[in-house]
This record gives sequence, structure tokens and C-alpha cells, in this order.
Amino acid sequence: MGKYSILISLMFFALIVNIPFGYWRAQTRKFSFKWMLYVHLPVPLIIYLRYLGGINYYYIPLMLAAAITGQYAGGKIPVNK
Repeated sequence: MGKYSILISLMFFALIVNIPFGYWRAQTRKFSFKWMLYVHLPVPLIIYLRYLGGINYYYIPLMLAAAITGQYAGGKIPVNK
């Protein structure tokens, strides 16, 4: 697998993993412990996979953009109560 295909796969993974966390985050009080947990919990996994994939730290802004997009998309899912 080439470097760019690994990068795109990791960006897609960061986006997909952050959707449920964004959904859960949107249902909690802003800046509470759970809110912080839902924002930061996927980060170590993404960093670890970036390290395993041999992706340079220059691409961190792309991974961050994918993670923020996933958080935003998850936060826009309507809540059924």
C-alpha cells in the first residue's frame, strides 16, 4: 500500500470514528468532563495508527481536519427522544 493510500485510509478512519463521538458530545453540557472525553478519546488511537502507518507529522492538520469533520457531522445527527 502506498503512502497516500494509507493517509487517505487514516483520514477516512478518523472521520468515521469521530461521528459517534460527535453525536455523544452534542448531547452533553459544553466543556463538561464527558464533553472533553468525547472530544479527546479517539485522538490516541488515531495517533497510534498514524505512527503504525508511517505517516509523517506533516500530515497532522489533515488528520485533525478529518476528525473535526467527523465530530461536526456526528453533532448534526438528530436526537430521538
